[in-house]
Amino acid sequence: MIDKLEEVEQRFERLNADLSNPTIVGDAAKLQKVAKERASLEKLVETFRTYKKVQGDLKQNEEILNGSDADLRELAREELPGLKTQVAELEVQLKLLLIPKDPNDEKDVIVEIRSGAGGDEASLFAEEVMQMYVRYAAKKGWKADIVDMSAGNAGGVKDATLTFSGNAVFSSMKYESGVHRVQRVPATETQGRIHTSTITVAVMPEAEDVDIKLNPADIEMQVMRSTGAGGQSVNTTDSAVRLIHKPTGIVVKCQQEKSQGKNRAMAEKMLRAKLYEIEQERIRNERDSMRKGQVGTGDRSEKIRTYNFPQDRLTDHRIGLTRHNLPAIMSGDLEDLITACRTYFQAEALKQQNSGPGNKAS
Repeated sequence: MIDKLEEVEQRFERLNADLSNPTIVGDAAKLQKVAKERASLEKLVETFRTYKKVQGDLKQNEEILNGSDADLRELAREELPGLKTQVAELEVQLKLLLIPKDPNDEKDVIVEIRSGAGGDEASLFAEEVMQMYVRYAAKKGWKADIVDMSAGNAGGVKDATLTFSGNAVFSSMKYESGVHRVQRVPATETQGRIHTSTITVAVMPEAEDVDIKLNPADIEMQVMRSTGAGGQSVNTTDSAVRLIHKPTGIVVKCQQEKSQGKNRAMAEKMLRAKLYEIEQERIRNERDSMRKGQVGTGDRSEKIRTYNFPQDRLTDHRIGLTRHNLPAIMSGDLEDLITACRTYFQAEALKQQNSGPGNKAS
């Protein structure tokens, strides 16, 4: 681990030098790339330098214990436990920071919410979850837009597509993909029976042009009139756009803007995200066939949470977390849930790192 950290520190110093290089400073794209890489290494390098300093202090105190000065020996003896604790804590931090970062973490996202089992009740819950995410985005300072939405038969949302943009959106929202189950007494239930309904949430990182190239010959475009929330020119112009990707059969629709051209641009962004997700899944499956048997792979078929309203309880089945106060959660108070998920999956990744080739399983 130390050899790897030394290499990272050397790379960090080279990047510092590059930021003063006139050739790089004069090239905006290169400068942005160098600055971004440097920022991604800064926390790791700072922690490593703190670790080396504390290690040096620990070694110095151990040498003092063998010295002749009784007062210094006593002082060193008092400081030793604290220094050992610091070293152990810093080693854990360094191992966590060395876990390969998800390359999509900094990206904006496209979120699809669909009602599942449960009919009208599922549609009503789908709308509540959609609003929960919009409120969470507001708390985070993100921009949220409803790109497309279809209403349910008795209100609510049959399906909806939203975009969230801001700082490191995917790093938080990626834990929301999966099946969300709700248990409660619907407003239409006359005998007070608890019903169980489900919705699905899919979170996809936005793909840039450099990630996925679209071949115009592979895309069929259809235009129609906007039909609901999200259309600024509802039922007046053929501004809504539907794109069909012929090779995969993927269909996307956008009616957010009153301009057909802007709707097509957004639809293409959604299509790239879907194709990017398919490619990422193919790569993940090739790299690790064992992922399917692991808890919390992010597969959409997994039931990730249950929202039990009669008992005012949320359960995250992936990490065994139970939390009460559903009204606060539905108002967008999700940060501690997402932090708990991130901590759990980081710990799982650390276990795999420690039990990998050349390491003893702990």
